[in-house]
Amino acid sequence: MVKSYLRYEPALSFGVIVSVEGNIAYDSSGKHLLTPALEKVGVWHVRQGICTKTLAPSTSSSRGGPSLAVTAITPSPSSSSLVAVGYADGSIRIWDSEKGTCETTLNGHKGAVTVLRYNKPGALLASGSKDNDVILWDVVGETGLFRLRGHRDQVTDLVFLESTKKLVSSSKDKFLRVWDLETQHCMQIISGHHSEIWAMDVDPEERYLVTGSADPEIRFYTVKHDSENRQAISNEKGAVSVNNGDMPAQNKWEVLKLFGEIKRQSKDRVATVRFNKSGSLLACQVAGKTVDIFHVLEDVLASRKAKRRLHRKKEKKSAKGALGTTESKEDTKLASEEDGNTPTITVSDVFKHLQTVRAGKKICSISFSPITPKSSLATLALSLNNNLLEFYSIESSTTTKTLAIELQGQRSDVRSVTLSSDNTLLMSTSHNAVKIWNPSTGSCLRTIDSDYGLCGLIIPQNKYAFVGTKSGKIEVIDIGSGTCIDTMEAHGGSVLSIAALPNENGFVTGSADHDVKFWEYQIKQKPGQDLKNLVLSNARTMKMNDDVLVVAVSPDAKYIAVALLDCTVKVFFLDSFKFFLSLYGHKLPVLCMDVSSDGDLIVTGSADKNLKIWGLDFGNCHKSLFAHADSVMAVQFVRNTHYMFSVGKDRLVKYWDADKFELLLTLEGHHADVWGLAVSSRGDFLVTGSHDRSLRRWDRTEEPFFIEEEKEKRLEEMFEADIENAFENKHVPREELPEEGAVALAGKKTQETLTATDLIIDALDVAEVELQRIAEHQEENTTGNVTEYQPNVVLLGLSPSNYVLRAFTNIHTNDLEQALLALPFSDGLKLLSYFKDWTSNPDKVELVCRVTTVLLQTHYNQLVTTPAARPVLTLLKDILYERVKESKDTLGFNLAAMDHLKQLMASRSDALFRDAKAKLLEIRSQQSKRLEARTDTKEEKRRKKKKKTSSDMHSLTGF
Repeated sequence: MVKSYLRYEPALSFGVIVSVEGNIAYDSSGKHLLTPALEKVGVWHVRQGICTKTLAPSTSSSRGGPSLAVTAITPSPSSSSLVAVGYADGSIRIWDSEKGTCETTLNGHKGAVTVLRYNKPGALLASGSKDNDVILWDVVGETGLFRLRGHRDQVTDLVFLESTKKLVSSSKDKFLRVWDLETQHCMQIISGHHSEIWAMDVDPEERYLVTGSADPEIRFYTVKHDSENRQAISNEKGAVSVNNGDMPAQNKWEVLKLFGEIKRQSKDRVATVRFNKSGSLLACQVAGKTVDIFHVLEDVLASRKAKRRLHRKKEKKSAKGALGTTESKEDTKLASEEDGNTPTITVSDVFKHLQTVRAGKKICSISFSPITPKSSLATLALSLNNNLLEFYSIESSTTTKTLAIELQGQRSDVRSVTLSSDNTLLMSTSHNAVKIWNPSTGSCLRTIDSDYGLCGLIIPQNKYAFVGTKSGKIEVIDIGSGTCIDTMEAHGGSVLSIAALPNENGFVTGSADHDVKFWEYQIKQKPGQDLKNLVLSNARTMKMNDDVLVVAVSPDAKYIAVALLDCTVKVFFLDSFKFFLSLYGHKLPVLCMDVSSDGDLIVTGSADKNLKIWGLDFGNCHKSLFAHADSVMAVQFVRNTHYMFSVGKDRLVKYWDADKFELLLTLEGHHADVWGLAVSSRGDFLVTGSHDRSLRRWDRTEEPFFIEEEKEKRLEEMFEADIENAFENKHVPREELPEEGAVALAGKKTQETLTATDLIIDALDVAEVELQRIAEHQEENTTGNVTEYQPNVVLLGLSPSNYVLRAFTNIHTNDLEQALLALPFSDGLKLLSYFKDWTSNPDKVELVCRVTTVLLQTHYNQLVTTPAARPVLTLLKDILYERVKESKDTLGFNLAAMDHLKQLMASRSDALFRDAKAKLLEIRSQQSKRLEARTDTKEEKRRKKKKKTSSDMHSLTGF
């Protein structure tokens, strides 16, 4: 009989607040902050400081787990619940954050998505990727519109210019590109940056566009609107020339014009530049610990500032004239400014440095809150590279940290994980803290400051725990109070391993100082103390001839195994320390080992990527398994079985049968090296800790599986991976670059699109056979042989036309275009014959138009030269125009009716028909402008008073 096993599946992931790969973003309501957490998106309630929901892809769609890391997040401006999320595998998912469901998936990029931007109405979504392409998506139609090619390196940021229907893209190739979305071509290429452009943004009124790079300055550009194209153009001499709307060749395509530069204080490269929602503040975040906040002045205040600057220059010029100095270039420029009525406004007149926000650690991303609080100018959220969120209140003179979300996650990678004997507590260690978790819920119960913990142990009754540190100390943790009650200098080197002694109040530690020490603990009252505490004492010490990496004790307390740096494992009798066995065979040091519950087997995992299974009776090697693609970091048997789990630096968790020497399961999910492993005493779950700072629980299910089936699955996955690699022509030379400003199809060929093509072909074949049967039946009826027609049950009671239509409606909208491209011409011709019936349904007119357009573009030459296609095309020409016009008329009528209802509602009330929230924000922005104007006036009066006082002193003293 074939043996079956029970499957383990991912159940819970916790410990990550924010990961470094993606950006954070407020939703449009400002109540929640969206953060990337490896493959999930966390929705944090800002006031309460709790994660209310997580948006995680389903296990069926997360094949290849680590490739699904979140890399870009942007909320929809038209809905407070919709959010677009880009992933490392190139896919884009649009989520409903309130329901926690994925609304649609868009596949088009071949590399990780680096940036996502919605336009203001929220109907279009632009995405940039590491594959150097920009794709524009129709969010409502859930399909890609077109792909823009031209950048020579990854796209780093995107900005919509709504007033001109343009899209600006920045890239690491040091260029900005302006794309015309109507004609789908690149109309302007802007150079000037000396290093990679990492970020850009435009203010809400689309006056200025700012870019940031590794250059020592921030660049600003003015945005030219379409209305300016029809205005008169002034030349340098001040004369006005009118071209009847025709711009000069050099100005016609110039959407962005360099406005100026501002020197940066930091030497680190710019990572993010963002305006707040009102456009009054600009934040410039560098790849370090600081964020520079600039105040954006209005045109009136900027011109007033320019006049004051001009006035100061005049005073300096008069002072120079009194001293008889020669005229300089600056004086000539000043004279030219005096000739005009208004002074020239520079960057420094518009953008004024307000203050600098300094964080404790390196900042990964920033986000302005769309809600402006009454007591401050803005609220800024920061994500730090130590798994931390901070919120700052930006005021005119100071910056205050209002909130920090830190308790739910590790500040660094998880070095070890340990379960208590009853599986109710989980302890994890890192470089500066020990955390106690509830493994069933993933909630953090205690956080204790500690040294760099490399290993840990929770003793029975769950009152105390021991942590071995890198500095050679053993820390005693009181779990109840969450404090470190004692620290003992245990070893002269790092404590690398700790193992409990069965049925005794003691444990063993192994260290890099060549010692194996046996410890005893008991709870008693120390002199001078009122309460009883745990007291630790060294019972015995065993000297080794090399660094001790791992120690393991057999469950019957008969043997102790010690792994040394010389790649061997020494087995001793525990009571007498007498040498018993030497296990040698690994080519690199053994990093982990475990003994089975019955004491028959010992398994060792090494840096040579192998697992070796040994017999403890004679020390013979039963089997050597090539287990992982990198070092094996932890291995552990399931109690009372010969099943075992292993983890490694290849990010994988593997499930083995040590009797059959077979790989049972491969569990994917971690995004970095897996360091720690802990299996529950009943074997119903296991917990792993990783360098990605996450802790993951994997639960045993009731679903059985067989070894042969799993082998077949792995072979199928390898075959599918080969097919996906074959989609891209590897014979095309890598040096070949896309055409300058080229436009291509938005989608990409995947396994899903090929499956969709097969479904269409199958449906066409079934429908064709059914049509032939119907024709034969009708012919028999005309000859006099009247029989009852029996329809094909495969058609599910549908007509052949509706059956083919049903196959189309089951295809995802984003995959339809690529599925039709793979359709042969003969099947495409069959498909055209069904369109007449489909157009009778008003709901399917848009689908028919899409399919017809793709087929005509793909098979144009063959359709023109095929006589059988002419009647079908002639018929469609008459029908489609009429049906499309009917649909447009219906939409126009509905829009006019809604506009009429809007006017009726406005006429019944004195208030304007507009969004109350927008009106409130407008009032607040006006109040802030008035406040700024008052402050500026007071400052000017104070300056004049100071100047008058200084002149009076000058007249009195004569100096």
